[in-house]
Amino acid sequence: MSTSEQNRIEFTVASLREAAGTHLGYTEWKEMTQERVNTFAQATDDFQFIHVDEEKARQTPFGGTIAHGFLTLSLIAPISYELMRVTDAAMGINYGLDRVRFPAPLKVGARYRAGGEILEVSEIPGGVQVKARYTIESEGSEKPVCVADSLVRVYGG
Repeated sequence: MSTSEQNRIEFTVASLREAAGTHLGYTEWKEMTQERVNTFAQATDDFQFIHVDEEKARQTPFGGTIAHGFLTLSLIAPISYELMRVTDAAMGINYGLDRVRFPAPLKVGARYRAGGEILEVSEIPGGVQVKARYTIESEGSEKPVCVADSLVRVYGG
């Protein structure tokens, strides 16, 4: 069992109903790689030089390439799995996002981690809707690289 699995908080659908205000802890530190940024650029057809041209990006105020904002946002899926698990969920689906901000860039080569907090839990037919705030930070940066309020619907229990 990995460290992240040991630290992951487990809920049931029933216990989620009382989980508003629960801080989920933090993920392990990971490194943003140029390979990951390039793969995301390929998948999304977003080849802006600030993401993929290391030489040209060194001439910018960032001093090198940075991850796409939407790549950073997409990290919420694996982050949420690392931080929490609903043991009796038949299924969970992304329902949307309420608020998303990118206060600072996530530089290639930087280490990042995230914390999460359950903000609200509301009843839906067959389950609950969980609103959680994920804050992704980059080591050494004063500002977070992403703050997003995610809505997930969890069915079952």
